[in-house]
Order: sequence, then C-alpha cells, then structure tokens
Amino acid sequence: MPPTLLIAGYVLLTLAPLALAWAQGKPPRPFLDELSSGLALAAFAILLMEFLLSGRFRSISERIGMDVTMRFHQLLARVAAAFILVHPFLYATPIGLARPDDATHRDHLGLAGAAAYTGIIGWLLLLLLVITAMRRTQIGHSYETWRITHAVGAVLIAGLIAHHAFAAGRYSGAAPLLWFWIVLLALAALTMLVVYGLRPLLRWRRPYEVVAVRPVAAKTWQLEIRPRRGEALQYEAGQFVWLRLGTNPWSPDEHPFSIASAPADRTTLSFIIKEYGDFTSRLGGIAPGTTAYVDGPYGHLTLAQTLRRGRQAEGVALLAGGVGIAPLLGILRQMQMSRDDRPVILVYGNRSRAQIVLADELEALVANPNLTIVPVLSEPDAAWTGRRGVLDDALLREVFGFDGAARWCYLLCGPQGMIASCERSLLGLGIPARQIVSERFLYD
Repeated sequence: MPPTLLIAGYVLLTLAPLALAWAQGKPPRPFLDELSSGLALAAFAILLMEFLLSGRFRSISERIGMDVTMRFHQLLARVAAAFILVHPFLYATPIGLARPDDATHRDHLGLAGAAAYTGIIGWLLLLLLVITAMRRTQIGHSYETWRITHAVGAVLIAGLIAHHAFAAGRYSGAAPLLWFWIVLLALAALTMLVVYGLRPLLRWRRPYEVVAVRPVAAKTWQLEIRPRRGEALQYEAGQFVWLRLGTNPWSPDEHPFSIASAPADRTTLSFIIKEYGDFTSRLGGIAPGTTAYVDGPYGHLTLAQTLRRGRQAEGVALLAGGVGIAPLLGILRQMQMSRDDRPVILVYGNRSRAQIVLADELEALVANPNLTIVPVLSEPDAAWTGRRGVLDDALLREVFGFDGAARWCYLLCGPQGMIASCERSLLGLGIPARQIVSERFLYD
C-alpha cells in the first residue's frame, strides 16, 4: 500500500464519525454546538488511532518511515488534545439532563452524574499526558517510567472518553456510530495486546546473549550479541532494533540501536553505542553471557528499500557524524561481503581523532578501489593531515560536485543539526530530494 493511500485512509477514518453523526438526521443545533461535537468526534477517532501509530507496525512504518510515524503520532496527539480541550467551552446549549421531550439533546446537553466526571477527568488527564510527553526530557523521569505512565494514561483516557461519549454524547450512543467506536476501541485493545503481550512472548522464545563488549572509540563501545539457538533475525543493512539487556522481554527498559553488522553474517548482531549518561554509561560492565532480547528490525535507511522505492543508486554516498557511523558501517560491511562493486564515498565527521569509530577497520577498507573515505575533524590535533572543519557546503560541493552525482543515493546518519545541514547542502548541489535518505528520532 503506497504512503498516500495510508494517509488517505487515516483522513477518512478521522472524518468517518462526522459523516455517521450527520447521517443520523437529528435536528440541528447552533453552529458552535455542532462544531464542538464535531471536534470531539474527530479527536476521539484520532486518539484511538494513536494506538496503531505507536504500535511499531512495520506495515505502516516501512512505507512512511519509523521517524515519520513517530512524528505523525506526536503531532496528531497535540491536534486531538487541542480539539478536546476547546470542545467543552464552545457549547451554548445548557448543561443538564435531557428532558423526556428532548431525546435528541437539542436543548440540553444531557451531561450529569458519572458522564460529567469521566469527561472532566479525561479532559485533565489528556492535558497532563500531552504536556508530560512534550516535556519528558525536562521533567527528568527515566524513559522506562515515562513509557509505563504514558501507556497506562492513554488506556485510562480512552476508557474515560468512551464512557463520556456514550453516556452524554448526542451522536456516539446511537448506531452505526456506536459500532464504529466499538471497532476502533477493539483495534486499540488488540494493539495493546500485541505490543505488551504477544510480541514479548515471541521475544522470550528467541533470547540472545552478550558475546563481547569492547571499546572502539572514546566513550564508545561495540556490543555483540548472538542468538542462543538458531540464527539472528533477518534484517537489511542500515536498520535498527529496540534492545533489552539483562532483563525480561516484558520490561519497558529498552533502547533503539542501529545494527552495525552485515546481514550476510547472521551469527551475531553488532551495535556501536556511545555513552550518553543513561544506562549506556554502564556498557563497559556488561558481562558476556548476559541475556538480551531484540524487537525489530525497523527503519528505512537501507539500500534495499531505496531501490524498491525507485530511487537511483549508480553510486552510494554515506554521510556520518559521530556514532551515526553505525548503520552506515553495516551497509559498508554488507557491500563488501556481497561484492557490490558500485562506487562508495563515506564522509565521516567527528570532533577529534579519538572519536573515530573502528579506525583500524576503516583504514583497512580503503584498500577497496571502489571505496573512498573522507574523514573530517572539527578539532584535530597538530599531527592530523586529513580534512579539517565540518560537513558544510564547501566540503560537500568539493566531494560531490561531479557529473552524475544526482544519480547517486545519499544515506545520512548523525546529529540532527548535521543531518539538516547536509540535506540543505545536497539540495543546493542539485541532488533530488528523493535521492536523500535519513531518519530522525529526536523531537520537541
């Protein structure tokens, strides 16, 4: 299914409750009342579909990208929250139980008792959920704590809003709109069952164990794991997984890491991980034999998906910043093992020489006549003879200013600022946007 059809389907599901409410043929109310109900109906549909967007379903993420799926989830949650927060303040109709002669709630909202409380509590919880999600890093809670509270809060909000809509809503308690909500609620519940029940069970049946942890650059480690039986999961070079170390497959203690090994060798999975002050600072103390579980693979930063989407790849340009070398190293290793003879240029930026990951392996790869490696340091030592500076317009123009560069594929991974800057520079060189592939996972 093309991405455009996925988006069109999402829009139709969002608008469907409005059409089903209109089809009930109830007598109209003042415009602001109908607008308020319409915002609430659309917001409830969005919130229920948020469960699907956050479920890491590859049928969705492989078509629009996991990073786009995540961003879509975040933005739509804010839209739904805005709709619901405004919703109660637009009504002009008096609050209170509908009279026997007002079965359609034309003159009274029918809001009293439990329906009022579930609406108020759901309204407050939604506001709290969105704020804590937007300010997660500033609040200081661990990712694991935030994830648990976020999931529990989402389920509570869905239940509270459902009760409020069915008990007090003018339209939601009547078929066929009622059945529409039941189907979406069932899909949301099924998503939770798959994410927190079925997938962990499947991971439990396929445990991995740590083979080795060794330093490969300043405060940077290479972690290798292998399956305790059989081969490692199938994946494409450049993809990533969510990794659990030393815990059970149901634990929320998981983190996304790009796979740095080549899928041609499925005996082990290798990851390049930099210390950032969280659990990564304990990597050096992880003992061989420690149990690990992986959830994946995910991501579209691959040559295979690039070709499936009709992009040209007469040559391959890899632009890495710091530990962003990890997925691109996996691509390099796979191309070496599969004897891919296309020309490759790796532009690899770091602050200092000590931060260059696996410098010996990169130096050995230079023996391949099809590969050109351009290391760049922004703060080099006096003995450094390579390029100095950052991956800016001048450097990229010098490296990729040749004829035919527009028919190469450009894969970018690194800090967010570096990716944005490199994308602008490549577009300025006349590289078509569709030839540039990157993934972003840090948002406000």
